[in-house]
Amino acid sequence: MQTDPLKASTMNQNDSPRPMTRGASFFPQCMSALAALILGMACTGPSWAAGDVKLGSKVFSAECSECHTMKEGKNKKGPSIYGLVGRKAATLSDYDYSGAIKSSGIVWTEEKLDAYITAPAKVVPGGKMKYEGLSNPKARQDLLAYLIFFSQ
Repeated sequence: MQTDPLKASTMNQNDSPRPMTRGASFFPQCMSALAALILGMACTGPSWAAGDVKLGSKVFSAECSECHTMKEGKNKKGPSIYGLVGRKAATLSDYDYSGAIKSSGIVWTEEKLDAYITAPAKVVPGGKMKYEGLSNPKARQDLLAYLIFFSQ
């Protein structure tokens, strides 16, 4: 027996099936749900999770590893960036940060990191990081996925 695709079956108090037709409130509910889904997708911004962690590891090696490490508690020319996402800037006690980054008030969100990796001197004027920036959006997305991975 085929069921009518416009009807759904629910159970009543006696556990016997009863047809439920789409009433007048069905379509407004669908439209509200669809609008919420579309709005949610529009407001999410770039999807760092869409980046490739393995490729991000290669970007990190090529662009960052001379000065930074992903080892917790180990600094190089720059501070360890293990667990960076969600952390307030300049908060590792065993690293000597510049006054500019100390007073920046930055919390390293994905968006803030993307801007900083793109142009560090623009985000933190007077900072001591000697890096021009990474202009390739795909490489940044992969790098951010890698940073997020080591921040969870």
